[in-house]
Amino acid sequence: MATNLKNLSDFSHIEIPSAEHFRFGIVVAQWNAEITNALYRGAYDFLIKHHVAEENIFSVQVPGSYELTSGADMLLTVKQVNAVICLGCVIQGETRHFDFICNAVANGITQVSIKHNKPVIFGVLTTDNLEQAKDRAGGKHGNKGEEAAVTAIQMAEIKRTLAIN
Repeated sequence: MATNLKNLSDFSHIEIPSAEHFRFGIVVAQWNAEITNALYRGAYDFLIKHHVAEENIFSVQVPGSYELTSGADMLLTVKQVNAVICLGCVIQGETRHFDFICNAVANGITQVSIKHNKPVIFGVLTTDNLEQAKDRAGGKHGNKGEEAAVTAIQMAEIKRTLAIN
């Protein structure tokens, strides 16, 4: 189905486990704040809705999406969390800067996850323009922050399940 016809944040087809016993980190980029604040609100509210206590959500702001990797690494080094959600927004410009940043962030988040053996979730919008970003930060295509929170809950539950089996 074409993206323009679909709310990407429809979770009606999956079972989301309770997250009441988990602790989460959220690392959010300050750059493109209108978008990243909406992503953060989506993720945070979704975690609360799924029974995560406020004191079990640790939020860190970093300057931009490029810094999400080091922010996640620092958070995992000092806090006992089950998963980290990285939220940012990189909008295509006229130079190749977009490609370098997106590639570095995607690879960096993967490396931090492997280093700490914890789920580190890629909740970074990589859009062609501001309108597409707004559509995915609470607009007609849902909220990527909520999607990242669902992924974090599911991955924390998978790790918990594997540890007891």
